[in-house]
Amino acid sequence: MRVAIGAISHETSTFTPVPTTRQDYEDRLGGLQRGQAIIDTFTGTNTPIGGFIEGAAVHGFELVPTYFAEPHPSGRTPRVLFDEILAELLAELRQAGSVDGVLLELHGSMAVEGIDDTESHVLRAVRDVVGDDVPLLAQLDIHTNMSQEMIDAADVLIGRETYPEIDMAERGRECADVLMRIVHEGLRPTMAVHRIPMLWGMNQVTAHQPMSEAIAQLHRIEALPGVVCASIATCFPLADVPCLGASVYVVTDDDVDLAQRLADELGEWIWARRAEWHFPRFTTAMTLDQLGDHPPRPLVLADRDDNTGGGSPGDSTGVLRTFLERGLRDACVLYIVDQEAVAQCLEAGEGAQIELAVGAKSSPMQGEPVLMKAQVVAVSSEGKFRYDGPMYEGLEGWMGPSAHIEQDGVHVVLVSQREQPFCTAFARTLKLNPREMSTIAVKSAAHFRAGFESWAGAVHMVSEPCVHSEWNLVYSNTGRQLYPLDEDGRYPATPGPAAHNDA
Repeated sequence: MRVAIGAISHETSTFTPVPTTRQDYEDRLGGLQRGQAIIDTFTGTNTPIGGFIEGAAVHGFELVPTYFAEPHPSGRTPRVLFDEILAELLAELRQAGSVDGVLLELHGSMAVEGIDDTESHVLRAVRDVVGDDVPLLAQLDIHTNMSQEMIDAADVLIGRETYPEIDMAERGRECADVLMRIVHEGLRPTMAVHRIPMLWGMNQVTAHQPMSEAIAQLHRIEALPGVVCASIATCFPLADVPCLGASVYVVTDDDVDLAQRLADELGEWIWARRAEWHFPRFTTAMTLDQLGDHPPRPLVLADRDDNTGGGSPGDSTGVLRTFLERGLRDACVLYIVDQEAVAQCLEAGEGAQIELAVGAKSSPMQGEPVLMKAQVVAVSSEGKFRYDGPMYEGLEGWMGPSAHIEQDGVHVVLVSQREQPFCTAFARTLKLNPREMSTIAVKSAAHFRAGFESWAGAVHMVSEPCVHSEWNLVYSNTGRQLYPLDEDGRYPATPGPAAHNDA
């Protein structure tokens, strides 16, 4: 039995000024890869491809690796570049000859110039190559913007069930398991989707209420007779596209009516609780004031809007400025993307005292640069490291030229490549152990929790002005009204950060 695997995966913000280039595809997760290089890179890693590889080892089928492309979240991929990447995957697939199944890693919220629903475009192109009789399965991010066209193009779609998404390999393995049932047990998958007219707020950490209850409802459905699998997609809210919105999709064994009824049931359950998926937004200063002088330590503050994992530039300065103004000690910021400042640090060298302007180089909406007189604690000309998990465990990471600077007890890790701090592994390569800090700021919405929450004294979300601040977002391409947007496609005013921004 021969099974083709591959990936074209990108989380696309239509609001960010950060472009997507060929170099972005080359720079992340081993770059553009084909053939055996894919197996070499992802074997034993907590990734969807790692799960496909594990499935092959367990079930004894032959892997036919095709093409892998996954840049960091950013803006739309240029159409010419996307067409080249898709053509590469399809060429590898044709060269592979006859296969018994296809397993793909897709994201679920990729948007290309001229193509809003890129996943269905990819699935249809692959289907045209392999034909209607070859099972086509895809593993999707929990932040999928689901369309009916995606449902129609694939045999089975399986979304992740955790956020932070620590079940990437597990869901990839599930795709392999379901494929084996189709090929060897005569399983006839039928899928249905319930699209919810809602943008899901950031209250979606699956280990916490109320999201944990939604996952429990999902698992209840998955345990019912005739159900193969089911998924909740919380949507990727930074994409102004027609398929934007949360959804539930269910796969049954040759019973589409059952799939639709169960998807509708859970979708309506989620809609009835729509206010619970959102929470108030407060600035760093407001949050520190609310917590008082002795919050649980270490205190982790997540700068959720400038999350590079959502396509943001990663150089907003609100948190750093507040840390310095408040005179915090044993505090750190992970990470600020600033190639210019990094270059100054590399030129000065470790131990040097330098003056530099940090952050806010990408857009005026990111704030103003912070003028610092800092010591260069450590530098790295490459920024290579290996994730120690649980997200991307075992995979090599690359932050590019980087530096650790410190001023008056506030430590900052400056990087050249945009990436969330999934764990503390990279900071430790620059002589900074976040676990020894009293206050830690991370530019991340939730994935940081996988590597930080187990030892944090407390975790709080903060919101500072940036390109993805809700008051900067206007939706005009969704084709329908979505909760909680008003009729003009805007979020309702929020008292915290918006007031801070207007002051």
